[in-house]
Amino acid sequence: MSLRIVGLNAFLPGFRLVHEFAERNGHEVVLVVTLPETSRYGASDPMVAGLPESTNVLITRKLRTVAAPVIAALRPDVIISAAFPRLIPGEILDLPKYGAVNCHPSPLPAGRGPTPQRLIYEGDERVGATVHRTAAEFDTGAILAQRIAPLPDDLNGTGLMRSWRTLLSECLDEAVPRLVAGDSGEPQDPSAASEAPFFTDAERLLDPTEPSRVIRRKAAALNVTAPTAQIELDGTTHLITRTDPADVSSSAEPGTVLEHHPDGWTIQTADTPLRLTRA
Repeated sequence: MSLRIVGLNAFLPGFRLVHEFAERNGHEVVLVVTLPETSRYGASDPMVAGLPESTNVLITRKLRTVAAPVIAALRPDVIISAAFPRLIPGEILDLPKYGAVNCHPSPLPAGRGPTPQRLIYEGDERVGATVHRTAAEFDTGAILAQRIAPLPDDLNGTGLMRSWRTLLSECLDEAVPRLVAGDSGEPQDPSAASEAPFFTDAERLLDPTEPSRVIRRKAAALNVTAPTAQIELDGTTHLITRTDPADVSSSAEPGTVLEHHPDGWTIQTADTPLRLTRA
């Protein structure tokens, strides 16, 4: 059965997730609803520029009064939101024939909110992904599919993004058929829920005296959508785009710069040296 899908996306990788799901399953994305701009993902213009020319796009902040009537006229079977940082009102959730689902990159109910990669920043050694029925509150709907995997070998923002893309694709392939079949899903356990708020300025500053694994995990979490990890060396704050193990040995004090490179440094951490690449 071919489905008519409306995607709600404010970040190009979110659209690609929905678009690729539709293509490999013979469905049609009849409309993409996005926002003029968002503080989390930056201006939506780069996303719109990256869409296929045949894509129907609606750019609006007015979900109830503008988006809802347009979506209703298209008579969608399913609505899929992915990287859409706005609550979706009931006027939209009630429109699709089979219902609406949301793609969230955490093992819900852990990591609800705008920064699910915070779980990794704070010590989780797993990558999680969930597709759930969209509810009135963020990330609270019944779960239709979930995947959990170890952190990737490429422990950087790009590596995390690739892992989430794979896991969320698998989740969509399981969740949407369950939705169409009328499966209510598994309710989330409120006692296991945790919130994932935005990172603070202080949290973006890496501590070179921490263990290398901790620094790598934090930098990867900070750099998922764009590089925001920072380090202060010689009184100057630098933007760090990636971290990698360094093939050198050292007994220097943690925080010592061991080597200078055209694009960064090798530093001694609390255990092993680490190669930092700067913006």
